[in-house]
Parts: sequence; structure tokens; C-alpha cells
Amino acid sequence: MDPAAKKTTKEVDIYRDTWVRFLGYANEVGESFRALVPVGMVWASYVVAMTYVSADAMDKGKKAAVEHGENPKKAAQVATAVVDTFVWQALASVAIPGFTINRVCAASLYLLSRTTRWPLPVRKWTTTALGLSIIPFIITPIDRSVDFLLDSSLRKVYGGGSKHEP
Repeated sequence: MDPAAKKTTKEVDIYRDTWVRFLGYANEVGESFRALVPVGMVWASYVVAMTYVSADAMDKGKKAAVEHGENPKKAAQVATAVVDTFVWQALASVAIPGFTINRVCAASLYLLSRTTRWPLPVRKWTTTALGLSIIPFIITPIDRSVDFLLDSSLRKVYGGGSKHEP
């Protein structure tokens, strides 16, 4: 294989380029099903999502360690990679979408109880379907908003730029 071909081949990031990325959406699915499942299952979905977030942050720290080799500022660069990834993922993959889905589902269940005579199981399944259906629509706006938030605050402190793509 010639060197030019090696440079054009993009390294696959298992946390962002494979099915593993969907583990970060576990809590959104859990929140969507909150009306139908025991609350312990919802919290378990947060454990899955936070495990994904932590694993991605550790992976980015390991990659930063390799990238910065013997650089005297290596520890700071690794810490920056870990913190940036963890904070970004915790906000964009767990906290904000989880809260959003929770509130949309709670509001829809309340509105359905006030505006329909549907049986409770039908209202709960409708709420769950609504929660699941909005997940694809909230991802990009939340990702971009978190990038803007971090670019305007935390990343100014350590001089980092936007590191995540929606």
C-alpha cells in the first residue's frame, strides 16, 4: 500500500462511527419508555449512556496521549481531551436530550389525559411513541448548541476549538 493511500484512509472511531454510538442514546429510549417501565429500568438506561460517555472520554484521552508522545505538556493535553469529551458527551448525549425527552413525554401524557378519553395504556404507548419519534430531530440541534456553549465558555479557558461534529 502506498503512503498516499494510507493518509486518505480515515481511522474509524468506534464511539462515533459505529453502532456503539447508539449506546449514547440509551437514556433517551429509557425516558421515552418511562410511562411503561419501572423507574429502575430508566435509571439503568442512564448507566448505559454514562458508561458510553466515560468510555469515549477515556478513548480520547488515550489517543491524545499517543498523539502528544513525549511532549512536556502531554498531561495537560490528555486532561483537556478527556474533560472536553466527557463534558460534551454528558451534555449532548445524556443531560439535555434526557431532560428534553422527559419533559416532552410528561407534557404529552398530561395533555392526552386532559384532551382525550383514551384508556391509560393507549395514552402511555402514544407518549412512548412520541418520545421515540423525536429523538432523531433533537440530536443535531442539541449537538450544535453544546458546541456553541462549550466554544463560548469552557473551551475559551483551555484554548480548544470545536471537536465534535453533529
